[in-house]
Amino acid sequence: MSAPDTQHIVCPHCHTTNRVSAAQRAQAPDCGKCHQPLFTGQPVALDEAGFAKHVSRSEVPVLVDFWAPWCGPCRMMAPQFEAAARELEPHFRLVKVNTEEAQQLAAQLQIRSIPTLALFKGGREVARQPGAMGAADIVRWACSQA
Repeated sequence: MSAPDTQHIVCPHCHTTNRVSAAQRAQAPDCGKCHQPLFTGQPVALDEAGFAKHVSRSEVPVLVDFWAPWCGPCRMMAPQFEAAARELEPHFRLVKVNTEEAQQLAAQLQIRSIPTLALFKGGREVARQPGAMGAADIVRWACSQA
């Protein structure tokens, strides 16, 4: 278990779990294994295994955009989600899960429409919002749920 002033952060590059203090988080920390930035200000594309690791091991809330490449509203929301990532990190990890590639995960989580945002804390889903949203609405919604 980490101390109260530290959090476990999963690297978006190599998926190693890092223990990071609040002071380090404010100074753009790097992964202890691959030495890449732990926060990039960009959503992280995850497959099913990466999703499981980030949701179960990260102690920052994980905001997931469930999408598909053929979905017009998903493509419209993508730059808005990217803008929200720049604003919400390092307090949230923003990730994208392509439901065409992660069909089992989408079925398991009962993703019925896309785009759908889901917020996970402590390994569990705590909120869900279907439909495309602008960056300010994504930020407002995520902060109100955390």
